[in-house]
Amino acid sequence: MFLAIAPFGAIAVDLSGMASVNVTSDTAAAAKNMAFDEARRQIINDVLGQYAIPDLLADAVKNASADDLTNLIAASSIDGEQQSDTTYSANISMTIDRDAARAWMTANNVQNWLTDGKSGDTFVVQIVMSDKLAGWIELNNIARAEGINMDTKYINGNRVTVEIPVSSRGAFTIAIGEAGWRYADQNGVLHIIK
Repeated sequence: MFLAIAPFGAIAVDLSGMASVNVTSDTAAAAKNMAFDEARRQIINDVLGQYAIPDLLADAVKNASADDLTNLIAASSIDGEQQSDTTYSANISMTIDRDAARAWMTANNVQNWLTDGKSGDTFVVQIVMSDKLAGWIELNNIARAEGINMDTKYINGNRVTVEIPVSSRGAFTIAIGEAGWRYADQNGVLHIIK
């Protein structure tokens, strides 16, 4: 199954996420504060996890103060809010500030490939391979045949993250599709699997 992707150059990184929370505490105000902290941590892990080493990110988020993480949020909204004397529940949406997130991850030694949003010259590809060696050899052969430079950022078992020039996005997706790889775009990150 192939999913349509936007033409190269038209990809914009969306650093938005949503979390459903339901928290009980001594008071509704305390429950709301805890719910926002829980949502913020979940969204930061989910959204930035596409652009960083997940284990390092999770540790940094776990050890960060609520104030530090609040500084990473550019906007937030609430839907379906309900509260009682001791409980708070809602669907909380947040958008992460790219520059603040990149600076925070760097300061906390979280290897990441979140771009500055200005150059737009590369995009992230996350790869999952059922046969690690054969899949990696095949992808490198495809890239070589198309004259594409794959800059490897992270390898963990059968998962690899690379950056590829935006100008090669169309040729790369066509070539991997012809080779039987499935792909989908999610917030500007190309996910491929075979």
